[in-house]
Amino acid sequence: MWGDPPSLREEPAVSDTTPIPTHWYNIVADLPVAPPPHLHPGTKEPVQAADLAALFPSALIAQEVTTDQYVEIPEPIREAYRTWRPAPLIRAQEFEKALGTPARIYVKYEGVSPVGSHKTNTAVAQAYYNAQDGVKKITTETGAGQWGSALSFACAKFGIDLEVWQVRASYESKPYRRHLMETYGGTVHPSPSDLTESGRKMLADFPDTPGSLGMAVTEAVEVAANDPDARYALGSVLNHVVLHQTVIGLEAVEQLRNAGEANADVVFGCAGGGSNLAGLAFPFIREVLHGKAQTRIIAAEPAACPSITKGEYRYDHGDVAGLTPLLKMHTLGQDFVPDPIHAGGLRYHGMAPLLSHTVELGYVTGQAVDQRDSFDAGVLFARTQGIVPAPESAHAIAAAAEYARGLTEPEVLVIGLSGHGMLDLPAYQAHIDGNLVSTAD
Repeated sequence: MWGDPPSLREEPAVSDTTPIPTHWYNIVADLPVAPPPHLHPGTKEPVQAADLAALFPSALIAQEVTTDQYVEIPEPIREAYRTWRPAPLIRAQEFEKALGTPARIYVKYEGVSPVGSHKTNTAVAQAYYNAQDGVKKITTETGAGQWGSALSFACAKFGIDLEVWQVRASYESKPYRRHLMETYGGTVHPSPSDLTESGRKMLADFPDTPGSLGMAVTEAVEVAANDPDARYALGSVLNHVVLHQTVIGLEAVEQLRNAGEANADVVFGCAGGGSNLAGLAFPFIREVLHGKAQTRIIAAEPAACPSITKGEYRYDHGDVAGLTPLLKMHTLGQDFVPDPIHAGGLRYHGMAPLLSHTVELGYVTGQAVDQRDSFDAGVLFARTQGIVPAPESAHAIAAAAEYARGLTEPEVLVIGLSGHGMLDLPAYQAHIDGNLVSTAD
């Protein structure tokens, strides 16, 4: 009698009819040039499966080196994904209006996962494969705490004990992430700590250090390598982690088509270790490689830790002590300690080898974003769209906003919103109060 309310007569803002992918996508199969192999830190020869057996379960080792185009997702993992996947693709119309842009902006929102970020996509997979191998304990590192939270959730699901080394700067500035990890059953230590030989040495050499992901990786790897009953899990960088995250982009490509868009002109994602951006971007690059699109990818990284825009492309360790394999990547050097910015998940000295390789091949372009600019964009997005983005994701929003404001013709933009910022409100308050330091100063 009264007709549909206006909100029901309009085109839906969220596409939620896309099925959960049955396979992860491996970009290695489609690249015109094979990526450089990981090297053994001692022999400098390509890493063999046996070299990784002390740290990772067999299935993840196989995924690290596979050249198959698609890898099937086991049903228990897909069942876990059903809790929050498919993640929504949102048309950010109010944000568009605020920017005064002709662009049509879509946001792939991973903040709907149990811990509020994309990290759960690989955490569930890694916990599952470790459980299949009978592993009872996992060690890991975390920056902002999103990865530690996700793995704590996943380990609780599969009955595995978890020990986490959290970068000291984030451990002290983001206590709620630690509380969340402990709620799920994880044990959390600030890094560097006095619990490991490497941690004690770092504290002796740099007693006031804010820590870094490289330091935390070293501690977690040391404990796993010395415990035959434990394995190590990494939340970014490695090929198998990137593989698991491609559920993001696989869904987004289909959701964009369901929304009536043939493809994206530009995809923006934040980049620290690289798994979030790669997970979103690689399925879009697949379309480029197969001649179906001309999509450009922008990797928005913090100006305080600009591994793509100012780093070198070379072999480097993923940790401070040199315990990890040598990875060909964009790096600021294994000893680099970033400023304690609020985007703790982006404070890593190196970029994922596969993502670095796509940068070298010309499919991805880096853009450094200042901390204050990212929070300006995050606040604008919150006030227009209602979602408070994680400080990491705000870097991608800032890069997209700058680009969109300069457009005079319509383009389709996709932004990876890798997590919400509800546990980062003290950082937003510091920004609103004018207490944040510009990383460009």
